[in-house]
Amino acid sequence: MNYDLIVLGSGPGGYVAAIRASQLGLKTAVIERESLGGICLNWGCIPTKALLKSAQVFEYINHAADYGIKANGAEADFAAVIKRSRGVADGMSKGVQFLMKKNKIDVIMGTGKVKAGNKIEVKGADGASKEYTATSIIVATGGRSRELPNLKQDGKKIIGYR
Repeated sequence: MNYDLIVLGSGPGGYVAAIRASQLGLKTAVIERESLGGICLNWGCIPTKALLKSAQVFEYINHAADYGIKANGAEADFAAVIKRSRGVADGMSKGVQFLMKKNKIDVIMGTGKVKAGNKIEVKGADGASKEYTATSIIVATGGRSRELPNLKQDGKKIIGYR
């Protein structure tokens, strides 16, 4: 299929560029290998802020007496805190999905690879590949966290974005 613009990656740079292109009348597609919104929305910035908010509420409850409020202390349910964080991220990802539909942007799920001749090969979850062409291509694949030497991510004390 041919497009005026294909955006590889649906993070904050990718989906905003796709929306603007569509608003300007370009036939636009976004290629995403995971969840719409990218790492920031789904695993990084947004879920982290939700976790920090839960920690802030926990701190407020434990220091309620400082505000003249009697409370019997708080007990953290880490599984519920994580579930809330995931729910916040999932809701925002659905918001990006809505914006794609509203702006008539095709969302192609899979791993994209830029090829010669303004082509992108997309390998779907089923392993099948399909080729798309575009007049213009934006690569908005973002960044990744990196482990530091002698500080391995154990998922308990040292965690990455997942």
